[in-house]
Amino acid sequence: MLAPLMMVAAVRAAGLPFSTVVIDAGHGGRDGGAVWNGLLERNLTLDVAKRLDAALRARGVRTLMTRRSDTTVELSTRAVIANRCRSAVFVSIHFNACRDRSASGIETHYRSARGKELALSVQRSLDKRVTGINRNVSYADYKVLRETRMPAVLVECGFISNKKEARLCASPAHRQKLAEAIATGILEAKK
Repeated sequence: MLAPLMMVAAVRAAGLPFSTVVIDAGHGGRDGGAVWNGLLERNLTLDVAKRLDAALRARGVRTLMTRRSDTTVELSTRAVIANRCRSAVFVSIHFNACRDRSASGIETHYRSARGKELALSVQRSLDKRVTGINRNVSYADYKVLRETRMPAVLVECGFISNKKEARLCASPAHRQKLAEAIATGILEAKK
């Protein structure tokens, strides 16, 4: 289980009403994202995004992916794709990297109050279901969060710059756990 750095108290609203989950596999095409320990972020994000898509569809949830292959999709285009959906939430998948190779853990970013509600639910689910350090949720002004008009989160699924965590992230079984935990967190936010 993720070891919490600090406890986050959350007062839950009635839940987030949505009918579609827009899944954004970070980076892609010309933008490879972070490259550490033989791993390329754009490949990992696409793999987790596809696994998340399958997990949600298996539970009867309608999904839309901003990319399904290794293609370049501009950040503003990702928001445009998401904003075409009514009654949706937006989940962007990423992997972290840092010059401090001891940094590790999973964190979820949000920009709006409803995004925070979704972020807390996703992070709680990751904390229960995935091994690693819980870096909690935090406000961030990333373009994909700023330009989407629905509850939106950006999930950093681990530090590929950390050798131990990179080995985990390289594992298909671990990426499946990440996807299942994110799916559960999304659905728990709806309740």
